[in-house]
Amino acid sequence: MRSHARALPPPAADAPHLPRSDWGTLKKLFPYLWRYRWRVSLALAFMVGAKVANVSVPLLLKNLVDSLSIKPGDTMALLVVPVGLLVAYGGLRLSTTLFTELRELIFAKATEGTARSISLQVFRHLHALSLRFHLERQTGGMTRDIERGTRAVHSLISYSLYSIVPTLIEVTMVLTLLAVKFDAGFAWITVSALVVYIGFTISMTEWRTQFRRTMNELDSIAHMKAIDALLNYETVKYFNNEDFEARRYDDSLEKLRRAALKSQSTLSVLNTGQQLIIAAALVAMLWRATQGVVDGRLTLGDLVMINAFMIQLYIPLNFLGVVYREIKQALTDLDKMFGLLERNREVDDLPGAQPLQVRLGVVRFESVDFAYESARPILRDVSFEIPAGKTVAVVGPSGAGKSTLARLLYRFYDVGGGRITIDGQDIRQVTQSSLRGAIGIVPQDTVLFNDTVEYNIAYGCPGASREQVEAAARAAHIHAFIADAPKGYDTMVGERGLKLSGGEKQRVAIARTLLKNPPVLIFDEATSALDSANERAIQAELKSAAAGKTALVIAHRLSTVVDAHEIVVLDQGRVVERGAHADLLARNGRYTQMWQLQQSGRDIEPAPATED
Repeated sequence: MRSHARALPPPAADAPHLPRSDWGTLKKLFPYLWRYRWRVSLALAFMVGAKVANVSVPLLLKNLVDSLSIKPGDTMALLVVPVGLLVAYGGLRLSTTLFTELRELIFAKATEGTARSISLQVFRHLHALSLRFHLERQTGGMTRDIERGTRAVHSLISYSLYSIVPTLIEVTMVLTLLAVKFDAGFAWITVSALVVYIGFTISMTEWRTQFRRTMNELDSIAHMKAIDALLNYETVKYFNNEDFEARRYDDSLEKLRRAALKSQSTLSVLNTGQQLIIAAALVAMLWRATQGVVDGRLTLGDLVMINAFMIQLYIPLNFLGVVYREIKQALTDLDKMFGLLERNREVDDLPGAQPLQVRLGVVRFESVDFAYESARPILRDVSFEIPAGKTVAVVGPSGAGKSTLARLLYRFYDVGGGRITIDGQDIRQVTQSSLRGAIGIVPQDTVLFNDTVEYNIAYGCPGASREQVEAAARAAHIHAFIADAPKGYDTMVGERGLKLSGGEKQRVAIARTLLKNPPVLIFDEATSALDSANERAIQAELKSAAAGKTALVIAHRLSTVVDAHEIVVLDQGRVVERGAHADLLARNGRYTQMWQLQQSGRDIEPAPATED
C-alpha cells in the first residue's frame, strides 16, 4: 500500500561562498604541504645558508676596502690579502647562488605536488557534484577560477618561501649587525624606514585589491562570453550574429581595459611612494655613515659595508608591494578554488554504502515522486516494473517527465518520495559508482569528446583493445563507415562530435554502450533526432543491443516501441495507462489518441510547460 510520502523539495542551493580570512585559506593549504614537511625543512635550511652567505658579502667588502690602505712598495700585502679576499668574495657569491638553486630544486617537488593534489581533488569533486550544479554553472568563469587557483598555489608558496621569509631573515641579520657593530642609530633608521615602508605598502595594496578583484571578475566574464560564443559557433552562424557576439565580447574587453588601467595607475602611485621611502632611508643612512668617516669613528670600508647592506636589503623590499599584492591575490584565487571544494554534494553515498549486486536486473519504480523545484512537481506516484531481460517503454507528451526517470535511475537526483530498486536494492543505499557501472545509456543528444573515433567508443570500457572496439563497432553497424575513412579509427570527431552526422554519432553511442556491456540499458529518445531511414536502421540495432538485457526505452515516437514488453503512458507526471501496444489500442484511451495523432502526421499535443 502506498505510504503517501509527499515529494520533498530539492536541497537548497548552496549559499554564495563567503570569502574566508587569509589565515583561514592558509590553514586549508597547510595539510597539503604537511606531507612534504621534510622537503620544506631542508629548503628552509638552504635558504638560511643562502642568506648567511649574502649578508657576509658586505662584511667581506669592508675588509677588502680597508685592506687596500697599504703602504707603497708593500708588494707581499698586495698579492696575498686582496687576492684572498677576492677569492672569498667569489666563493660567497657562488654559495648564495648554489644554496638558492638547491632550495628551489628541493622544494619544486613540494610546490608541484601540492598544486597537483589540489587540482585533482577539485576535478574529482566537480564530477561528484550533482547534475543541478552543472546545469547552473558557467563553464568559462569556473574554468578561469580553477586556472587561477592552480597558479595561486605556485605563487603563494613561491612568494612566501622565496621572498617574504628570506627577506625577514636578512632584515633580522642586518639589523643585528648594525646594532652590534655600530651604534643603534643605524638600526633605528632602518627599522623606522621598514615600518613606514611596510605600513604604506600594506595600506595601499589593501586599497588596490578592490580594483584587482574587479579586473579579475571582468576577465572571467569576458572569457565566459568568448567560450560560450565559440561553443555555440553554429547557432551564431545560423542567425548571422558574428557582429553581435563581437560587440558583446568587445564590451566586456572595454570594461576590462578600463579596470586594468585603473589598477595600473594605482600601482604607479604605490611604486613611487615606495621608492620615496627607500630613497629617504638610504640618504639618512649614508649621511650618518659619511659623518662617521669624517669624524674618524668609521672607516671607508664601514661606509661601503653599510651602503651594500642597504642595497641588499632594499632590493627585495622594493618588490614587497608586488609580492604582497600577489600573495593577497593568490589567497583570494585559492579561496575561490577551495570554495568549489566546499560545494555541497546534493547526491552522495551513504556511510557504509555497499556495491550494487545485480543478479537478474529487475528494475522497479515504487510510488516515485519528484520535483526539480518544490512548486513544480514533475513525477507523481509513478510505479512500474521492468522485468529481467525485458524492455519497457515510457511514452507521453513533451514535459510529461519521461527523461526524468532516466536521471533518477542514474541517481543524478534523489527521489522526493517512494524509491527505485534494482533486484530489490534501493539505489540510494548502494554506491553510485557500482550503480552507474551497471547501467548503460544511449541518449537523445550524443555528445562526443574531441578525440578519435576509437577513443570515443573505448570510453565505454577504458583500456579496451582495438579488437574489442572493432567488435563493438561491427555490432553497432558503424565499422564499415569507420574503415572507409582515411584515418580509420584514428579519425578525429571534432568538438562535441560535430564532424559526424546524427546517425553516425548515435551508432558510436550504441557501440560505446555495447562495449560497456551493462545489465541494464536506457534508450532516452535515442532516435528522435534522426530521419526515418536512419531511425529504422538504428532501431534495429537498439533492439539487438537490448536482447537479453533489462531495458528502459523513453520514446516520443510510438512506432518505435510497439514491440516493447510493456508500454507505460505518462501524462503530467502520472501513469495514466500501461500495457502492451495492442492492449492499449483496444482500450481507446490516451495512448490511442497519441497513436492516431502520430499516424495522421500530427504530433502529440504538448503538455503544460514543465521539465521533462
